[in-house]
Amino acid sequence: MKELVASLDCGTTSTRFIVFDADAQVVASHQLEFPQYFPHPGWHDHDPLEILYTSIECIRATVRKLPADHVVRAMGITNQRETTVAWSRRTGLPLTRAIVWCDARNRNTVEHYNSVLEHEGIDVGATPDASPPLKGADARAWIRATTGLGLSTYFSATKLRWMLDHCPDIARAHEEDDLCVGTVESWLVYNLTAKKLHVTDVSNASRTLLLDFRGGGSNVTPESAPQNIPGAVRQPHWSPPLLRFFGIRESCLPRVVSSSEVLGTLHLDPSLGLPDCRIAGLVGDQQSSLVGHKCLQRGDAKCTYGTGAFMLICTGTEPSVPDDRTVNTIAYQAGPEAPPIYALEGSIAVAGSAIKWLRDSMRLISTSDEVNTLAAQEQDTGGVYFVTAFNGLLAPYWDPRAAGLLVGMSQYTNPAHIARATLEASAFQTHALVESMGVQVTELKVDGGMTNGELAMQVLADVGGFTVVRPEMREMTALGAALLAGSAIKLFGWDISRPETLNNVNTKGNTYFRPTTSLAHRQKMWRGWKRAVSRSLRWQTDEEDGECEP
Repeated sequence: MKELVASLDCGTTSTRFIVFDADAQVVASHQLEFPQYFPHPGWHDHDPLEILYTSIECIRATVRKLPADHVVRAMGITNQRETTVAWSRRTGLPLTRAIVWCDARNRNTVEHYNSVLEHEGIDVGATPDASPPLKGADARAWIRATTGLGLSTYFSATKLRWMLDHCPDIARAHEEDDLCVGTVESWLVYNLTAKKLHVTDVSNASRTLLLDFRGGGSNVTPESAPQNIPGAVRQPHWSPPLLRFFGIRESCLPRVVSSSEVLGTLHLDPSLGLPDCRIAGLVGDQQSSLVGHKCLQRGDAKCTYGTGAFMLICTGTEPSVPDDRTVNTIAYQAGPEAPPIYALEGSIAVAGSAIKWLRDSMRLISTSDEVNTLAAQEQDTGGVYFVTAFNGLLAPYWDPRAAGLLVGMSQYTNPAHIARATLEASAFQTHALVESMGVQVTELKVDGGMTNGELAMQVLADVGGFTVVRPEMREMTALGAALLAGSAIKLFGWDISRPETLNNVNTKGNTYFRPTTSLAHRQKMWRGWKRAVSRSLRWQTDEEDGECEP
């Protein structure tokens, strides 16, 4: 039997199941989109059951394409992060639609808790009132040092708090201790193991704003703290001070596990043809892409351009110094006894989704690929800048009230200028991330749907001033989860902790895009972008929170 490893990749708009061989060649795959719901401006919902059914159908369709002598030994799951799912422990059914990561309905929730930090503070001791609460800048600094994150609409805790405040069924289930909450991988594992496991991995947990991602907070005693190997730092764990601050029961949260360990056997209809396939890898999609690119050494950088865009730089076994503009995250943990590996991250809410907006809403193009052809009709944007703040701006601006803005238009402006400005928007925001991280990036590895465009990649190199490296095989998000799953059972000799064991993985080659513009021209373009962003910030003033959708 030829042994294989698989990845279930559940993104923002579609799900894929991909099967790889020992060299990371794709043996078979299937992809399906699932519905998107936008019930109010700034809201974005998913139906958890539609995600689950789409995932099962992708598995079924892919397995049908495999030869009879091929067997899938293990699978990893990678997922859109921060998207928050709530379901009943008693029935196993969702209690409302999932709130998607880019949704900004909870901006008043964030403003409320910022006010609480300013005026009341947060108790950070082992028990309430154990020490005076931290307030203002000290409180925000403690949260950032503990979680790697800042208060934002982006992260799962504020989405869950919004659910508890606006969805009576969820509030009731929370009060009755019937509530299960998780991100998408947690929901999938729960269902794919016949409701036996409620878990999340450290990379996804580190995106909730509830995890002590260093595992060494004052709230845990040495005797009770989970440990790595003897003498090593504590494992990441849910933070009692933050659970108290947001009013969330720990019992509704999943158990935190590593990114690479055998969790259980896939429990599906035997007719699917995956007997004894083990779920052995869990990882958030952007961290998974980092692993897929084999960015496993300190300083390695990648950016994925999908619905949004996400830049990660590996920082090794220690997180970077906290900064208000970017976030620290756990990249992965190579096993329950391995130390977490950290990354510095910057997130762009809108990248490929801006191209879909040109296609579906503005009808300037009929397919997403046409944006490059249309943009190539002009050598520049004619002075047009497009700030794609459809649901606010993430790093490094962190403004949920920023609004989308097309500025610099005149009678000279045509659709090609707008198409080119759309490509430049992602490039400018990438440049902003690099600048805010304070690092020197000479090469940026890329993947995601937008990277298929030759012009889009050249624009990125010209605006960023660095070399863009695009691999021929670009299924990096799926590959990362597969590598973590294979490593957990030592399939093909893979070992994430020993990068040299991956030397034969994905060796097809790369395409390089180098800057063609002068430094002076890049600086002029950058000044224009900053002026455009300044006009976009704090635009939204609507105070309506809305109500929970059934």
